[in-house]
Amino acid sequence: MFRSTLGRALVLGFIAAIASIGIVAATPGSSAVGTILSVGTLPAGTKVHTDDLKLTTRDDVQVVTQTITIAPGGHTGWHSHPGPVFVTISAGTMTFYDADDPTCTPGTYATGDSFVDRGGGHIHIARNEGAVNLVIYATYLVPVGASIRTDVPDPGTCQF
Repeated sequence: MFRSTLGRALVLGFIAAIASIGIVAATPGSSAVGTILSVGTLPAGTKVHTDDLKLTTRDDVQVVTQTITIAPGGHTGWHSHPGPVFVTISAGTMTFYDADDPTCTPGTYATGDSFVDRGGGHIHIARNEGAVNLVIYATYLVPVGASIRTDVPDPGTCQF
């Protein structure tokens, strides 16, 4: 019985150690709370072609709308998305850093600003470097069943 229990404990300890390495390597957010507002599906073959926009879905696409509130000093952690994300800043100012920028030059977006994150594995972090809550509305276009976000390790390009 002792060997069996000890063996199980060692195996479970090893699994926990390996799992914690993965957790430590990722950069989870801090003081950021997301709330899913809606989830829907655009069917394959959806076409929207106007003078200002062209959108065609080859396969079914899941559409997820979320609000994210980040307290002053908080951040999203380094992450990426599998598809494009339409972002609008509802309150505060967002400071945005790209992992592929060796100079770590911030982009800032204030209340009322919108932009599109290209997705496709583009690694970035959003930070609230202001004094008031940052409120973001994000609409994700992702493959059906996919996660809207993938946490990734700190790329080491920014020293904060």
